[in-house]
Amino acid sequence: QVQLVESGGGLVPPGGSLRLSCAASGRTFSNVAMGWFRQAPAKEREFVATINWIGSSTAYADSVKGRFTNSRDNAKNTVSLQMNSLKPEDTAVYYCGLARSSSYGINAIDYGYWGQGTQVTVSS
Repeated sequence: QVQLVESGGGLVPPGGSLRLSCAASGRTFSNVAMGWFRQAPAKEREFVATINWIGSSTAYADSVKGRFTNSRDNAKNTVSLQMNSLKPEDTAVYYCGLARSSSYGINAIDYGYWGQGTQVTVSS
């Protein structure tokens, strides 16, 4: 059974930083892409970042480009999202997803498994 567990969320003031992590278990992790999505109250889940199976290629939503960095460690079955210069509009529940293929995807349909989410709140 595939399990994804996110951690690292919390409350941070505007301009602050957080590092989210996602630990995967239950299947081969190193040959599939991973991604991060987020969902704010009363909004649809939206793409944040994605990374291909080996970590050589990434993609980001325009709203986070230059502020967020996605990385992975296949030896540890983990993927991380470093978030800098956080803004109030980054407030959301952040979800880690395991893709259906080795290539990264920017749509939720590209992912077959999801974690339970971790809350990120940016507020003074």
